[in-house]
Amino acid sequence: MNPERPPTEFEKKVYDALHLIPRGKVTTYGLLGKYISCRSALAIGQALRRNPFAPDTPCHRVIKGDLTIGGFAGVKNGEPIDRKRRLLENEGIRFTKDGSIDPDCCYTFDE
Repeated sequence: MNPERPPTEFEKKVYDALHLIPRGKVTTYGLLGKYISCRSALAIGQALRRNPFAPDTPCHRVIKGDLTIGGFAGVKNGEPIDRKRRLLENEGIRFTKDGSIDPDCCYTFDE
């Protein structure tokens, strides 16, 4: 990854959509993909991993379809995931006893 390269048009589309997710809400890779007309969760994940505007462009608000945290900063466990959880908790995201995110915290882009 070249940190100097500007975002692609696709990445800009992903980042623009992130600004629609209100504080205290999350969305899934699938819902985000549907909103921007992209069927590839992997492509969305790669764009999020490259986000040069974080935390102002809130990539931490995107989670897996099963309402678990998913990845963060290109990894799926360890300190980055703990950091993502803290960011979400600080924004008011509620977690269930099994560690998944409360469905009421999910943003669907049609609100």
